[in-house]
Amino acid sequence: MKKLLTVVLVLALALSLVAVSASAEDYSGYTIRIYSNSNSPERVTWLIDAAQKAGFTISLDDNAVISGDTAAVQAANENKDADIIFGLNEVRWSQLVNGTYENLSVMDWTPSWADKVGAYKFDGKAYGLVIQNILMLYRNDELGTNGEEVHFAHWSDLVDSGYTWYRQNKVGGTTNMNTNNALLYAYTDPESPAGGISVDGWKMLWNYCANGKVFPDDKYGLDPLIRGDVQVSTFYSSSLYGNIEAAEETAENPLRGTLEPENWNLVDIDDGTYYIAEYIGVIDNPNRTEEQTEAVKAFADWFGSAEVQIEWSDEFDSYPCNEEAVAELFDEVPAIYAIPNFSLNKVEGTDMTYAEYVGAHSSEWTNIMTNLGFFWADNAAAPAEPDWDNLDWATLTQAAPEA
Repeated sequence: MKKLLTVVLVLALALSLVAVSASAEDYSGYTIRIYSNSNSPERVTWLIDAAQKAGFTISLDDNAVISGDTAAVQAANENKDADIIFGLNEVRWSQLVNGTYENLSVMDWTPSWADKVGAYKFDGKAYGLVIQNILMLYRNDELGTNGEEVHFAHWSDLVDSGYTWYRQNKVGGTTNMNTNNALLYAYTDPESPAGGISVDGWKMLWNYCANGKVFPDDKYGLDPLIRGDVQVSTFYSSSLYGNIEAAEETAENPLRGTLEPENWNLVDIDDGTYYIAEYIGVIDNPNRTEEQTEAVKAFADWFGSAEVQIEWSDEFDSYPCNEEAVAELFDEVPAIYAIPNFSLNKVEGTDMTYAEYVGAHSSEWTNIMTNLGFFWADNAAAPAEPDWDNLDWATLTQAAPEA
């Protein structure tokens, strides 16, 4: 349960941040250029103000200018002026650390809190800030399972469960892709020409599309569950509790209870779920002086510290990677973050974690789904199921040529 921030704690936090600003060197003479996909206007305004009070000057566009992880990385690569990147996920950070982008090189850097983020790090390069995951939820009232508990071995077991479920209506989007990553986890096959996923896995995902319920006006799966239109749905962790609370007063059939659910619950899945972490790393910029690079590293160290991450979490309902921040914020780990994390499990037959495996194959998966017509928006106009025994996977894993 999240702790109530008492007057004492608030004062302690305020004093700690003042101390950072007062005792540290004033780095405000250099404007630190930052790229991020965690850049809602509220986040950008908060971070610029907090950084200024701590002795830093930063430049960060909000999502009206740069929206999404792809856009953030592309802009940083094209503009060649990045000092820091934060946000993204393991897939993108794996690409950054491994030099995928011509003009982006992640510097060697180890923050003072490196030992506080557990496995959420690319040692010596990038370190975790916040985590979230994709969740499978169900109603257990008369609009759901009528008291029946739901337990699966794998996410994909949903397809043969007999329940009704929400499914997304397009291929792209971070939440959509993470849902697919969770569904495909049990079907990894490094020898498969179908993007490293067995053909049975693609058959399963097709059935997930064909038998799921699609709602053109719903971008995410929580609203159909709140309405009682489906028994099972998916949603991302960071906004779950806030959205449930917000709907309690307005929805006709609300989900009741957040930390202690009353008419809903998390599906108990043996595998766990797919987590993503947002990281921070320092980008090599040949135009910086040594003093300016020191300022950039000092900002990154400040932003990921427990004190700042406590305030960031309290302001934006995020879950920190920093264990000291977690201990201060929560009496116990919330149920949605106590789920096992299979994104860091090794994929059998490879030396990659599942997150790295996703990164290695994600473009192929997107091409397969796009080329075969997955996630059609209108069930009345659903495409014919592919002839699975006679597909040219070498072609399907490639982007379709532009018309």
